Amino acid sequence: MGDRLPRLSEDARRVTPAAAPRRTLRASDVFALTVGIVIGAGIFRTPALVAGVAGDATTMILAWIAGGVLSIIGALCYAEMAAAWPHMGGDYHFIGRAFGQRIAFLYAWARLAVIQTGSLALLSFIVGDYLQVLLPLGAAGPAIWAGIAVVAVSAVNWLGVRWGTEAQRWLTLAEVIGLIAIIVAGFALAPADAAPAAPGGGALGLVMVFVLLSYGGWSEAVYVSAEMKDPPRRIAAILCAALALVTALYVLVNLALLNGLGIAGMAGTDAVAAEVMRRAFGPTGAAAISAVVAVAALTSANATAIVGGRTACALGQRVRPLRWLGRWDHRRDTPGNGLIAQGAIALLLVVLGGFARDGFRVAVEYTAPVFWLFLLLAGLSLFVLRRTEPARPRPFRVPLYPVLPAIFCTTTAYLLWSSLAYTGWGALAGVAVLGVGALLLLVVTPGDAQAD
Repeated sequence: MGDRLPRLSEDARRVTPAAAPRRTLRASDVFALTVGIVIGAGIFRTPALVAGVAGDATTMILAWIAGGVLSIIGALCYAEMAAAWPHMGGDYHFIGRAFGQRIAFLYAWARLAVIQTGSLALLSFIVGDYLQVLLPLGAAGPAIWAGIAVVAVSAVNWLGVRWGTEAQRWLTLAEVIGLIAIIVAGFALAPADAAPAAPGGGALGLVMVFVLLSYGGWSEAVYVSAEMKDPPRRIAAILCAALALVTALYVLVNLALLNGLGIAGMAGTDAVAAEVMRRAFGPTGAAAISAVVAVAALTSANATAIVGGRTACALGQRVRPLRWLGRWDHRRDTPGNGLIAQGAIALLLVVLGGFARDGFRVAVEYTAPVFWLFLLLAGLSLFVLRRTEPARPRPFRVPLYPVLPAIFCTTTAYLLWSSLAYTGWGALAGVAVLGVGALLLLVVTPGDAQAD
């Protein structure tokens, strides 16, 4: 009997309510996660919107370059905090240290109830829409495929961190190859005829809203900062390298589309990638791009599941009534319960979305203001933590402080205003979700920030 006691103790430690993850992720894993979550289905949709609003080719291309630069500035701000406080809670942890656990709880609640789960459901619907083209399953086919996608990415990541990151590596490679195919197709076509600027062009603010939507997601990488094998300071280089690659691909994609379709042709179709592939390779090319878009959306969905489960786990470790969410499975190196809860909510949203096929736009509207609000708070956290914790070792510091963080916060504040100005009733849903979280604060007490 005595020889069984150590084994029982080891098994008991495999799943603990407040355990820290091990450092199992390589730099290449974090790089693939960042690239994969940024390059989603947005790049296949937004070029047409940007072309229509920008009105001329120069403004359009400069906007895509500016979007990459602004994203890198934001990544530098996040990298300082992630290097100083590597934590699976990511910006939830930073906001908690800077503004207190009650504000952090509202953020974690919004991520669990709307931001991450809504993004997972929306990305899965994109997977479903395009797989339905290739393998139709009847009228409910898109919802069925979307549900399968949610279950698949949740299950893969529940099985273990290596399963999730290996899947992310191959999915990211596939979507990058797809973008390269579009670039080749666009430049292979004869240059399109020049056309007059699109009417109503020149609304730079709206252009940047669309552009930065396509660059969104880079901040999610900090959620795995506590699991990196590399020194914390390296996260800055990893994020910047990933965003530099994404920027190069985005600019080349838009130059290729501009060559093959012209700015008027880009503005005149919702499916610019499919159109340029059709012109270059015929119906086979159009079918192939459907598979590429499905892979891109699935890649972002997988990355969203990876980081979202860690937010739920961090929340459970701070809020006693939700402590079941905070269990970290050491055997699989994954936040098992957090992934299950996240997948269940996303699956519910897919079911509801199956009855309202216009749910994509509505969901974007009600998630955008909440997302930009808390991204702004995360940026402001850098200023607060520089003042309140000056002695904290910072393996990496933002260059040109406070200029670069000020640029990031100003840009984010403008996007928050824009997301409210350009949305309707959908924005109220996000406010309602925060309201529910505020009501929960009447009955739960978030724990104090950890000392790490």
